[in-house]
Amino acid sequence: MANRIMLNQTSYHGAGAIAEIANEAKAHGFAKAFVCSDPDLIKFNVTSKVTDILDKEGLAYEIYSDIKANPTIQNVQNGVAAFKASGADYIVAIGGGSSMDTAKAIGIIIANPEFEDVRSLEGVAPTKKPCVPIIAVPTTAGTAAEVTINYVITDVEKKRKFVCVDPHDMPIIAVVDPDMMASMPKGLTASTGMDALTHAIEGYTTKAAWEMTDMFHLKAIEIIGKSLRGAVANTKEGRDGMALGQYIAGMGFSNVGLGIAHSMAHTLGAVYDTPHGVACAMMLPIVMEYNAECTGEKYREIARALGVKGVDEMDQAAYRKAAVDAVAKLSADVGIPSKLEALKEEDLQFLAESAYADACAPGNPKEASVEDLKTLFRKLM
Repeated sequence: MANRIMLNQTSYHGAGAIAEIANEAKAHGFAKAFVCSDPDLIKFNVTSKVTDILDKEGLAYEIYSDIKANPTIQNVQNGVAAFKASGADYIVAIGGGSSMDTAKAIGIIIANPEFEDVRSLEGVAPTKKPCVPIIAVPTTAGTAAEVTINYVITDVEKKRKFVCVDPHDMPIIAVVDPDMMASMPKGLTASTGMDALTHAIEGYTTKAAWEMTDMFHLKAIEIIGKSLRGAVANTKEGRDGMALGQYIAGMGFSNVGLGIAHSMAHTLGAVYDTPHGVACAMMLPIVMEYNAECTGEKYREIARALGVKGVDEMDQAAYRKAAVDAVAKLSADVGIPSKLEALKEEDLQFLAESAYADACAPGNPKEASVEDLKTLFRKLM
């Protein structure tokens, strides 16, 4: 079996990298940008950091901001209509996973209109054409949507999120500028950072993991472990580290998949509107404990990457516990709760069935039945 690696055609990293957006737009001969960005980023003048550059360079654009924190089918369909009316020929996605996921879905449907119902994009959709060219500019250090072939849409009617996996949705250019992330509040910095750590740990332990993705994931775990507390405290070193660490995690997991921490987090987000990173952070130590017996020596390397001392002198049980404890401590240190007050016993069956059906679940290193998932969800109560 061949292992596949897919990455952006080009990525830029570092403070001031957004200046390259105009250069790339001109080099590609693009005429007009469809700028996808959420209302808060527009309100707080984050989006304008990019549109000011487009204005200065005389590059035309139109802004689309009908984007929710958990983007819906309606957000996507409205965006498709707006793109068609705009005369744009490329997309600039500015934001966290919500803006980038919305942009990906819009871009895919414009190029493949037979999927305009949106629901048919779930899983690995048989699209035929690459999406509208996307330049992705993350404003959070977590989702790595700028370098992945995944996006997530919420089906409000059915109270579920669905994952779309499509090589045709990869942004052609990623611009990872930590200055674009500097205005993130502490809570968002913490939750998106824990999402990035969940990507790295699940990607490292998923069934499809192999040497090249292991390299990405271990480095991402190390950088995130060193940087997240500082990023929450708004240090430059912490912000810079998280911008890089979350991208490296994306380079890995996009190519090998995730596990049940993500499938369970998607379900919590759909039912209770729990922020995705918070849900991931709450589930990660619980799922790591559940998966431990199927991970060989990998938890020793996770513990080492997170700065645990003396792992080579520990037996298997000890280093596995050390890895789980290090993750739980980091989560607590950045202010993530370990319990979900909204969770109700009567919801567990629906939650577990939804998580079982999620596209991330098959990659988990240990099989999990609906009953297993109910038990794991119950640990949040």
